[in-house]
Amino acid sequence: MATQRGGGRLISLGQRARGLFDKWLKRRIPSAPQIKLSHRQIFIVPTRSGLALLLLLAIMLIGAINYQNSLVYAVTFLLGSLFWVSLHHTYRNLASLEVHAAGGMPVFAGEMAPLDMNVIAPRREHQALVFSWPAAQRRQFDVAKGSETRLTLYHPTHSRGWFRPGRLRIETRYPLGWFVAWSLVDLDWKVLVYPRVITIPLPALAGGGEGDTANQMVEGTDDFQGLRDYHPGDSRRRLDWRAYSRGQGLHTKVFAEPLQSIQLLDLANTPGANLEQCLSHLAGWVTQLELTGQPYGLQLDALHIAPGSGERHRDQCLRALALYGSKL
Repeated sequence: MATQRGGGRLISLGQRARGLFDKWLKRRIPSAPQIKLSHRQIFIVPTRSGLALLLLLAIMLIGAINYQNSLVYAVTFLLGSLFWVSLHHTYRNLASLEVHAAGGMPVFAGEMAPLDMNVIAPRREHQALVFSWPAAQRRQFDVAKGSETRLTLYHPTHSRGWFRPGRLRIETRYPLGWFVAWSLVDLDWKVLVYPRVITIPLPALAGGGEGDTANQMVEGTDDFQGLRDYHPGDSRRRLDWRAYSRGQGLHTKVFAEPLQSIQLLDLANTPGANLEQCLSHLAGWVTQLELTGQPYGLQLDALHIAPGSGERHRDQCLRALALYGSKL
């Protein structure tokens, strides 16, 4: 029992220290869409190799004093000078580097979220830069002087909603590996994560042809109804390229079909052991229907998305599923 209480106190002290460090780091390096590294954002300490070299230099200096050996003095001071100079070069390899967040594309839960960033070197070349998160693969590259490099990093995702990867670690051990300089920047990234897709058979069609439902027409894929102005996200297969070639502008062909052949996806009628599984089933149905080109609508409690199809409609439905129950 005493051991458990002691372990609990250590965990509590560790969590408290971590919280204080995070608050201090937030004040020192606040969240921003872009940042330029300077002495306020850069930390530097000796590596294990650097500490081993310091120990070796101390032993060599004691030996040189004891035996009054000029050659050992010369080697000791030469290595000490290199050690001091490498500190400044390691720091300069990060100083003045600019990093800009460039957004990321939505993904499904369980996939790797792509996070784009622009890295700019306005004053000097930066070599052997390493970008990483604790749960992601490290990425190393160089940036030439006066250039802007586009870099895509990947971070695993686990749940739907807005994903924020946290602080990105940028470090370097250039040139000799005796020091490591790093910074923890929060580029205010935000990526939308759709629910994890679970594929199950589609539900029965709603409508059933009762009353006037069978005679009602909605946008679909069967009967050509005319043209309308192009909207971003419309399928390229429905664009009127002939009219566009005649200089009449870009228009989209509109088709219609009976309401009874429309899939109405309702959260209240979706099977699943819990809410997340139900949302995953709905995401699977949305992707299935979009692949077949069949129109579909979505009902999430008070939120109703009218039947339709196309990339923009699919993204609207998946976004609603991703943010269901969220305040954002």
